[in-house]
Amino acid sequence: MSAELSYEFAFGTYEEGLKMVGYRSEPRVAATAVSGARIQMFAATIQDANPGYWDVDFAAAVWGGLIAPPALLMGWLIPTPWQPTGQPPVPSLAIRIPLPGTTFTNASNEAEFFDPILEGDRLTVVEEVVSISPEKRTRLGTGHFVQTLETYYRDDGNPVAMNRNTLFRFTPAEQA
Repeated sequence: MSAELSYEFAFGTYEEGLKMVGYRSEPRVAATAVSGARIQMFAATIQDANPGYWDVDFAAAVWGGLIAPPALLMGWLIPTPWQPTGQPPVPSLAIRIPLPGTTFTNASNEAEFFDPILEGDRLTVVEEVVSISPEKRTRLGTGHFVQTLETYYRDDGNPVAMNRNTLFRFTPAEQA
């Protein structure tokens, strides 16, 4: 039997959403460790010949192992659609904020790395709601900009990266 992975937005008012500003999630652990196969598949997709992604000996000598491309940061914590434990995956905090809006788009993303992420690392993320804008009208539709801050940790508890992400949660103009 297969299960389809789908997440439902939390719906609510702007005032209800504002109550979540400052909220920090419980730590969410990646379902799988950072793998060389995913590193190399990503590098092949974007045709990046960086030896840190491909040459195990070079990467081990320079960084201590194959390094993960920075653009994969958020991808390591995307939940798998099924777990043998039967536990449902925990969605990103951004879609659990009660707001109006039927869809979202990424508006901006700014990451800071403290250490390279290496093959074999199992990451944990803690998400925080930083801000929610008053209602804005754009060509896309009407909605709110939601800024979150994700802090990524290695198994030893040391932070490896922070990611400030801004999403626009909105109802498309044609649906309004």
